[in-house]
Amino acid sequence: CAAEGQRRGTKIVITLKEEYKDFAQESRVKSVLERYSSYIEFPVNLNGEKVNTAQAVWLKGKSEVTEEEYKEFYKFQAKAYDEPLDWMHFSADAPLAINALIYTPSTNPEMLGFGKTDAGVALHCRKILIDPEPTELLPEWLRFLKGVVDSADLPLNISRESMQDSSLVRKLGEVISKRYIKHLAEIDRKDSEKFEKIWRTFGVFIKEGVATDMMNREKLSELLRYESSMTEPGKLTSLQGYVDRMKDGQKSIYFLSGSSRKVIESGPYLEAFKARGLEVIYCFEPIDDFVMTHLHQFKEKDLVSADQDELDLGESNEAPQGEELPKEQLDALCAWMKETLGENRVKDVTAGQRLVESPALALNADKMMSSHMRRMMKAVAQSRGEDESAAMPAAVNLQLNPRHGLIKRLAELKDSDADTAKLVAEQVFDNALISAGLLDDPRTMIARLHQLLEKV
Repeated sequence: CAAEGQRRGTKIVITLKEEYKDFAQESRVKSVLERYSSYIEFPVNLNGEKVNTAQAVWLKGKSEVTEEEYKEFYKFQAKAYDEPLDWMHFSADAPLAINALIYTPSTNPEMLGFGKTDAGVALHCRKILIDPEPTELLPEWLRFLKGVVDSADLPLNISRESMQDSSLVRKLGEVISKRYIKHLAEIDRKDSEKFEKIWRTFGVFIKEGVATDMMNREKLSELLRYESSMTEPGKLTSLQGYVDRMKDGQKSIYFLSGSSRKVIESGPYLEAFKARGLEVIYCFEPIDDFVMTHLHQFKEKDLVSADQDELDLGESNEAPQGEELPKEQLDALCAWMKETLGENRVKDVTAGQRLVESPALALNADKMMSSHMRRMMKAVAQSRGEDESAAMPAAVNLQLNPRHGLIKRLAELKDSDADTAKLVAEQVFDNALISAGLLDDPRTMIARLHQLLEKV
């Protein structure tokens, strides 16, 4: 029937059940209209007031939108009070018709301890909202992004549930993911300061992408940034920068994991690399071990943990300090220590050339799991009440420094005072485990230290 007071149109009368009467409240109707019909081109009035006042900024040309309009739209769309670090505005006709405006926020709620971020890029079709938080549109590592994606190719006559599983939506997400990664690379080339801000705020998400997104892993790896033994504290380098500085003939990219730069540099693992002028990447976050394991290679260079055994590092640039323990005594000491410590504690004891100042080094004999990854998995098992030591025993080889005074004295002591030598050998081993972060229970070590102090 013709609507009263209107020259043309249709009047629709909706009768609500008692339990749904709140849908007749002006505030509820207004919120529904603003959520789903904010951007349609026809005016929508509620009690004489126009409701859809927002503009579909993403459908405009870049030259038609001012910086202030971009920022205001971000605050409206993301319900945010901060300003975005950056935005990506693009349109495409193939393989799908796409108009997108994607924002990189300036804050990371997950970093502030607010839990996992929900998907924040809304999906539209011809300005009509399809899904405000489409979890299947973008890969999970891009959940920090905000904005709008509009595609005229999406059918409107199917339910949201089937939309989420649609191959069209997945294809749409693939296009946007690749464009955003390319966009970040362009920022890095044109404005390194802005890229560093993005990296320090959302770098952990990019790392997550390297570990989980096989399709985009190679391109994402070019965005990774780390401190290294050849950068100043706080300064970052890319893996490409590392490769550019590599020595002739160097086949691997070396990395070390630790809670801080100070912890890594105070340990014994860097000694061999410093002596040979080899750069080592510093990994401070728990996810880094998974990143390196899943990435495996960068530009055909293997990624290798510097705490691994059987590394061929070549000759040292530094002259050896002090005389080596004679080979016969050294071999006897290694065999005695292996027997004394027991096969359940150490797989092998050898002499090596990796150490300069430290007497001994506990090397990770498990190529599939770094010591840092083992510590993290141990903590997870502990939080679940599981027996973490039984589930993840450390595979350790002990390497001795044949020039160190302590090792030379121990070789003599094992023949003159076997009981004291046993205490010293166990303490040397536990000290090496501490440096590797592999000592599970320090209580026996403390009791042994008291015995040694008594003897002194």
